[in-house]
Amino acid sequence: MLPNQLKKLMGKLYAIALIVFAVWYGYFIYPIIFSHAEHHGLDVVTAKAGASVEEKMLQKVMSEQKSTATTDLGYTVVKEQYVKGHFHHVGMTMEKDETSVCARCHGSVPHSKAKPIRAFLNMHAFFIGCETCHIKAKPDQAPWSFRWYDKITGKILTSNPKGLVETEKEMHGNYGAKIGPGTLASDGSFNFLNGERERAFVIDYLKNKDALNSTDQSKMKKVIHRLVDEKPLLCDNCHTSSQKPYIPFDELGYPQRRIQQITSTEVVGMLQKYRDFYFPRFVMPGQTRADQPAPNAEQQADASKAR
Repeated sequence: MLPNQLKKLMGKLYAIALIVFAVWYGYFIYPIIFSHAEHHGLDVVTAKAGASVEEKMLQKVMSEQKSTATTDLGYTVVKEQYVKGHFHHVGMTMEKDETSVCARCHGSVPHSKAKPIRAFLNMHAFFIGCETCHIKAKPDQAPWSFRWYDKITGKILTSNPKGLVETEKEMHGNYGAKIGPGTLASDGSFNFLNGERERAFVIDYLKNKDALNSTDQSKMKKVIHRLVDEKPLLCDNCHTSSQKPYIPFDELGYPQRRIQQITSTEVVGMLQKYRDFYFPRFVMPGQTRADQPAPNAEQQADASKAR
């Protein structure tokens, strides 16, 4: 008799425990993972009667862009675009650089060839001008100086971007400004490598390129890219703790704690140790094991230690 009563008691306790867990999960975990805590948006703009499919799609996208959501993840609060029924966090939107010479052709996310690391590279395009990494000073030239420029006006900022110092966790690199290289004149004035003159040239070329034959187009592209180096800077030119970073973070107003993060041994060690990226074959369709680079001696030694 006693064993049966004990079984019933245990069953009830398990049921109560399951109910408690379900309540706890629903109250604390579900909102964090699956839903947005707060949703702020404008009324959905309905398309005009007789609007085409494309016009309706445009209205829908415009409405979603104006709708935002706030999610408390516990360790940080994420503010992002709200899309009804979207499972994953949408993330942040990229502020368009209206003044960049390069972005007029290459766009705001210019890196596309190196698939394993292109997202990492494009992340830097949020706040670093293309010329910073792709145009290096020649041996007979003085090192470039760097300044923040406004993405809308192209003018040099007289103070540090607000998001860099005050709300960098929320801004995710969208500071409304970018770092660009330039030169200092004898009077101390600063000039970006690509300024208004170069921007006007590119705009004029894009307006008239269809009237040019392929040979002339090629000549104009060479003129536009005349300063671009064949090989850009490497990650450890800036993410380094053993020497002065290529970009003078302190001079550009980076907080000391942020500089320490950028040049920390964790970041530097990752860049030095994992120069070759290995992905499961299902992530890289069409690539066979033979296509992947062989691990070097240091990696093989580390793998042996791990076993």
